[in-house]
Amino acid sequence: MRGLVAKISPKITPMAKHLLKSGVIVSAMTLISRVLGLVREVVLANLLGAGMGADLFFVAQKIPNFLRRLFAEGAFAQAFVPVFVEYQLKRSQEEVLQLLNKVAGTLGLIVLGLTVLVLIAAPWVTTVYAPGFRDDPVKFELAVYMLRITFPYLLFISLTALAGSVLNTRNRFAVPAITPVFLNVCLIIAGVWVAPELDRQAVAMAWAVLIAGVVQLAFNLPFLWREGLLPRPVWGWKDEGVQRILKLMLPAMFGVSITQISLMLDVIFLSFLEEGSVSWLYYADRLLEFPLGLFGIAIATVILPSLSRQHSSEDAASFQSTIDWALRFLTLIGLPAMIGLGMLADGLALTLFQHGATTVQDAANIADALIFYSLGLMSFMSIKVLATGFFGRQDTKTPVKFALIAVAFNMVANAILIWPLQYLGLALATTLSSTLNATLLFRMLYKRGIYRPQAGWGSWLLKVGTACSAMAVVIYLVHPGNEAWAIADHWQRILFTGQTVAAGGASYFAMLWLMGMRISQLRGYTPSP
Repeated sequence: MRGLVAKISPKITPMAKHLLKSGVIVSAMTLISRVLGLVREVVLANLLGAGMGADLFFVAQKIPNFLRRLFAEGAFAQAFVPVFVEYQLKRSQEEVLQLLNKVAGTLGLIVLGLTVLVLIAAPWVTTVYAPGFRDDPVKFELAVYMLRITFPYLLFISLTALAGSVLNTRNRFAVPAITPVFLNVCLIIAGVWVAPELDRQAVAMAWAVLIAGVVQLAFNLPFLWREGLLPRPVWGWKDEGVQRILKLMLPAMFGVSITQISLMLDVIFLSFLEEGSVSWLYYADRLLEFPLGLFGIAIATVILPSLSRQHSSEDAASFQSTIDWALRFLTLIGLPAMIGLGMLADGLALTLFQHGATTVQDAANIADALIFYSLGLMSFMSIKVLATGFFGRQDTKTPVKFALIAVAFNMVANAILIWPLQYLGLALATTLSSTLNATLLFRMLYKRGIYRPQAGWGSWLLKVGTACSAMAVVIYLVHPGNEAWAIADHWQRILFTGQTVAAGGASYFAMLWLMGMRISQLRGYTPSP
């Protein structure tokens, strides 16, 4: 077995070790955020349940949050980082600072203008995203009011995304990765101590979102100052570097955020379904976001600066190795996570969300949605890495073509599947469209010779697949059964979750070890001679 490992595992590089270390740092910080995020969802489920208040808050939060992921964290980061890295490698420090100042000023003013526009046009924006709410004047009026509270969050989080992108190019990954914690903390504080004392609890949570945006931006500023990169914003629309970033951003807005586009399209359909449908899919999506953010987004964040440097240095071999390392890592984590989420969906939904205003039936509906979402977990993760392979080369046009195809497919699938499956049809459509997008991205990377799977993938998949099978058997044997989970009290549910996850995880990694998998194999690869 060791001889086989030696044949399939090329030499470990310093860059690969750096990627693993950075990936661990980002994943650790993200883990803290995701754990608090789950606490936040438990608080929201207990406070708002799955009724009108919850639906209104989630829609009011989804609109700026969708634009945040699509525009600030998605398109902006993918367009800004490659150009900024190139400036750091090939331009003077003065030119680097000038670009940063002009990007900060241009981005800030554009988003400020968008924010003012949406505040004025809030009734029309709400109609577009949740047309079904217009049937209830009280519900619609409250949705408009809450959108006007939450939308300015986009301005603060866009500037926070700029700060995080700058820090990432300096290999300072921990601060941007821990920043989302403050959103969770603000919502938890509001949900536990503020909202219960008010008549309009959902409105209090909307204010917490806005406050969180201010706190997140303020947290990043001292670290930029320490790096000597605290911007002094100036308008720079005509600047060559700003124009390059803007041109890259437009297609990147679709290429990197296909999942978010699909989820927002779901809201339009969901507004016509029974009350609670928005909330059921929201809670299921939050559970899916745990492994997706912990590994998929974290790895894509770490490899983007490296891919940008390798492309600028014309190091095609290292470029391929970086993508290969990322895909192996995602396979190692994503496949067991997909199986685990599917098998434990009911238990997780009951343990985390069936409290207060959330009923057992609500938890069952959340679990059903999670099963459909979990089928696409590997696709969701792979999109992050495969799209980054194009963005690192400053190619944002190719991913957008595939994203548009996937979005069109998603809309058609929504229209077809919503009738027989209701809200579950939307979850399945999102999974199918993301799988299509990932397939198209991989195929084009391969066709152009940008990425070719390196030696050892067959053995790697055999080991991971065998370990996943062992884990599934152990979970099946240890699982107490959904009925036992439903009648158990809160602490018993936590015990069931802990022992099942621990047993499944231990069996997975034990089987990997028995088959010869070692931590050194996760540190990356150089091309085979």
